[in-house]
Amino acid sequence: MVSNRTAQVEGLNVFYREAGDPTSPKLLLLGGFPASSHQFRNLIPALADRFHVLSPDYPGFGNTDMPDDFEYTFDRLSEIVEGLLEQTGFHPFGLYHQDYGGPVGNRIVGRHPDWLEWQVIQNSNAYEEGFTAAWDGIRHALRVNRSPETEAPLAPFLELDGVKLVYTHGHRDPERVSPDNWNMDLHFLERPNARKVQVDLLYDYRTNVDLYPRWQAFLRERRPKTLILWGENDIFFTPEGGRAYLRDLPDAELHMLDSGHFAVEDSLEEIVRHIKRFHSERVVGRAGMESVGSAR
Repeated sequence: MVSNRTAQVEGLNVFYREAGDPTSPKLLLLGGFPASSHQFRNLIPALADRFHVLSPDYPGFGNTDMPDDFEYTFDRLSEIVEGLLEQTGFHPFGLYHQDYGGPVGNRIVGRHPDWLEWQVIQNSNAYEEGFTAAWDGIRHALRVNRSPETEAPLAPFLELDGVKLVYTHGHRDPERVSPDNWNMDLHFLERPNARKVQVDLLYDYRTNVDLYPRWQAFLRERRPKTLILWGENDIFFTPEGGRAYLRDLPDAELHMLDSGHFAVEDSLEEIVRHIKRFHSERVVGRAGMESVGSAR
């Protein structure tokens, strides 16, 4: 059973989905552009028999508030999510991060390294070689002053065809990708100022690239147990971006998926199987898992 909850964090109504036994290992799901926790609607119940799962909507996304006077940066998104985790006591945790979930999650973990027990990286980039050609126009716009002209390359990704393309590009069976995804996202994007919020974050993405060396150093120094599940046909991030993690995490486990940006749409069973197996074998160990099972 998935519960749909709301908490007050710094005066904002922050929506989140939660499932599983609170005494089970915690797994935080942080998603990406242009979605919300809706993207994990199938993954959450599939993991809830093993984990206590939580996935929030960021400010300006999904069912969380989108105030006009909020600074839409990755720093602020991470601070709000951190406040939610503090309030709910949802730490330490395993971290599943996809796309924007990387910049948000890495900031939180950077401030609280003891919160991270292990991680699943799914098309969450942290290396220069991870950018596909789809970023060329976006990154050019980010290097110059904002104006209607420089924002023009960003606009297509915020309209129906662009949002739908993000969901369907590179997926081996597009019929497995529910149209509820882009229809839901478009519903939220039609709100006043919602597209401006997304453009603000695209401009702020440069701060993530600046932090890549710091995040890479964290991986080398801390060596968190890491499972990499990478949709190799992602419109935004290259397969090389997934493999690059092995430079800093040589003990990580990498699986390339015949999928795209939202790999959970058509690779749900494979992703769930890998997560549960990896946690059993690499995080708690077989003996530890047997003792947990007998205790239940």
